[in-house]
Amino acid sequence: MESGDIPVLTRLSDSDHAIPSADEDIRGRKVTDRSGNELGKVGDLIIDEDEHKVRFLVLEHGGFLGVGKEKSYIPVDAVAGVSEDQVRIDRTRDQVVDAPEYDPELVQQDEYYDRLYAHYDYPPFWGPGYVYPRWPFPRSE
Repeated sequence: MESGDIPVLTRLSDSDHAIPSADEDIRGRKVTDRSGNELGKVGDLIIDEDEHKVRFLVLEHGGFLGVGKEKSYIPVDAVAGVSEDQVRIDRTRDQVVDAPEYDPELVQQDEYYDRLYAHYDYPPFWGPGYVYPRWPFPRSE
């Protein structure tokens, strides 16, 4: 991705966009890894302003009573299922823990995106042949 081609990514909570229905809004739901281990909760969604698509989940984890919470980006491609109260990703706890650190100063930089997608082993959304995952995902029971 060249610096002039970086898409505008915005937190859903900071935008004028809205989720069509409350049932489809996954913010606040707990996030589990593929083995069912709880990782944290979806704090926000990062959306592509140009294409009106969700690109990342913001995973909030750690801290005590909301103090000291850490935030990690998880590509939307990792979502394997959504239920009424949780979002399951197809990666392990270790992969999430070892992901490139979230840093607001780096979020708009191509090397952060490259490292993040390489870490999770997904093709980047700006690459040739990228297919956007189905969103919203069908509920898993």
